[in-house]
Amino acid sequence: MKGTFFKTAAASLALITTIFAAASCANASASNAAETSGTASEAGKNYSIINVSYDPTRELYAAYNEAFKKHWESEHDSTVEITQSHGGSGKQALEVANGNPADVVTLALEYDIKAVEDAGLIEPGWVSEFPLDSSPYTSTIVFLVRKGNPKNILDWGDLARDDVGIITPNPKTSGGARWNHLAAWAWAQREYNNDEAKVLDYIKTLYSHVLVLDSGARGATNSFVENKQGDVLLAWENEAFLSLKEYPDEYEIVTPSISILAQPSVAIVDKVVDKNGTREVATEYLNYLYSEEAQRIAGENFYRPSNETVLAEFSDTFNLNINLVTINDFGGWDEAFAKHFADGGLFDQIYEQG
Repeated sequence: MKGTFFKTAAASLALITTIFAAASCANASASNAAETSGTASEAGKNYSIINVSYDPTRELYAAYNEAFKKHWESEHDSTVEITQSHGGSGKQALEVANGNPADVVTLALEYDIKAVEDAGLIEPGWVSEFPLDSSPYTSTIVFLVRKGNPKNILDWGDLARDDVGIITPNPKTSGGARWNHLAAWAWAQREYNNDEAKVLDYIKTLYSHVLVLDSGARGATNSFVENKQGDVLLAWENEAFLSLKEYPDEYEIVTPSISILAQPSVAIVDKVVDKNGTREVATEYLNYLYSEEAQRIAGENFYRPSNETVLAEFSDTFNLNINLVTINDFGGWDEAFAKHFADGGLFDQIYEQG
């Protein structure tokens, strides 16, 4: 394998072991803190926090964690270690709800964090706890095609052609796949003047051309880039740029005529940080994502910074004139999820019929 940013199943298994080892350390630290009645800024304290994130943020948080560690330790007489977990966003949310002891979650969309809230682990009102609805960076959905675009794939309508093989993750487990689905739906609504029967027919045709439904965005990238499956990958913009960086002579990006503003969300897992005594460091960890340093790290890893001044520094990288719908055009995440992705919803109906 040429690149290093695609992770293996063995590495993921090792990471799971690391996470629960880290959790044990965190719990031990919490007990010690309780015994000494120390504060979060207690001199000489060693912190360990877990960030449960979604698939394509591996490179982003590898860089950010290093920067945050330096920031924290320069301002506090204590150390911090951050353990990462990555996977399909919906699956990650379910694992946290079922006991994965994350101090913070940085997931692909607001609805996935709501699932953790519904499990009683996050207090209501978390969306307003950090700036910009707790979304420190954004992205969108683009097409990754093979160099020269041999199938001449230019827009969403081309995905309905019988000669086009599509790779996209599974919307039941992947946040990126949900953004993909909604972006395609938005194009079809415009193309067919909101005739829902025609929109449904288009979406059904699109899914009939999907060759692999991986559980997460990184798995879908592996299927397309490493396993050479399909003619087009429906991808997070940052994931597409990573592929170009890794294989500059093999792929190119196509920006469709309409896409969606993808807004990953972040939150503190209140029950865990209160148990572990890590609220102060976890809060600063998410707050620092909005710093100019962190915003530039986001841009360097092909996420769109929420800071408009920093975003402008990356105007040569990003198409800032792309036509984007938002989740509000679908009535918000509660309505969109219930209609499209809930058990028995449109995705289940379309894909099972296909």
